[in-house]
Amino acid sequence: MKIPFAKPILDKKELNLIKEVLDSGILVHGKKADMFEKKFSSLVNSKYSTSVSSCTAGMHLFYFVNNIKKGDEVIVPSQTHVATAHAVELTGAKPVFVDSSIENGNIDVKKIENQISKKTKAIAVVHYLGLPVEMKKVRELAKKYNLKVIEDCALSLGSLLNNKHTGLHSDAGFFSFYPVKHITSAEGGMIISNNKELIKKMSLAKAFGVNKNHNQRTIFGMYDAIELGFNYRMSEIHAAIGIEQINKFKTFIKKRKKNFDYFSKLLKTENFGRVLNINTSRKVNYSPYCLTYLINKKYSKFRNSIIADLREEGIGSSIYYPKPVPMMYYDKKKYKTKIESYLNAKIISESSISLPIGPHINNFKIDYIYDKLTKIIKKYGN
Repeated sequence: MKIPFAKPILDKKELNLIKEVLDSGILVHGKKADMFEKKFSSLVNSKYSTSVSSCTAGMHLFYFVNNIKKGDEVIVPSQTHVATAHAVELTGAKPVFVDSSIENGNIDVKKIENQISKKTKAIAVVHYLGLPVEMKKVRELAKKYNLKVIEDCALSLGSLLNNKHTGLHSDAGFFSFYPVKHITSAEGGMIISNNKELIKKMSLAKAFGVNKNHNQRTIFGMYDAIELGFNYRMSEIHAAIGIEQINKFKTFIKKRKKNFDYFSKLLKTENFGRVLNINTSRKVNYSPYCLTYLINKKYSKFRNSIIADLREEGIGSSIYYPKPVPMMYYDKKKYKTKIESYLNAKIISESSISLPIGPHINNFKIDYIYDKLTKIIKKYGN
């Protein structure tokens, strides 16, 4: 049996929308991007949204329009994709890392305040694998120190905290449509906010700071650049894929939740470790991205071998993430970081295996993964 960790679910409906774009001859600044933005706002119940070429581009835009620059600092979780920190680095500012909660992998909110300095301008939180961070304390800190707050929602589409979607508990939220995310646009991202002026600034900056796109020009080729900007636009082809993916999202998320719950119940009968991010809070409606199993210390030294053995059985898996970001070569060399400050993130990085729960699998395949996983782990326990 061959079971990939994740795969995009695409069919003729996406292909037909792509064909519409190609037939129109309008490949950027067209109706599809506008439609995608409106449908996404409706999906997450945000007032405003703007599409971008990637989640990383979106976060960079936010820091750029808020004049975060060299000499400034941004609080960032240590357990995340490097993009969360690189978006800060691209401005010249310094990411200041905070260790994870060992319970769920999210930023340890209790440790944020100790890292705030006079140079701190913003706090970036990541809803790790889809489980929302407790945002009330983060907002309180932001108010106390006059800081901006962003939510990296790359893995949390569909997750709610207090009946409000992730990304709407701060100044802005940022989503990724990389091929194996909850939905895909092949590549791309979306920014959401209830702040009209903020979205307006980022929409301007994502397209060179040009005041009129080709649909808005009364004279062809006549426009003005009124701000400094980038080329962070989403193409019409990417937007077309995204439109149809939103139409399928309810089905996708229903299958993900069902698979996560079924797989979690199977693993709870074993004593090899525990599943991260099992939600027990009534305040949270959790949209799981994958199932991450944190194996006990007895087995963790064999983690990479276990993953290799799973691959031999045709089972795809992943690691979220291979190292705490401050221990990645770039950041470790630049900031002389020490692992002692990120011990929880280290445990999660070195002891976890992320397993598939996407809509491409079912109970039969989960049973197969469970059977192979438990047999492999037992082998290393002898």
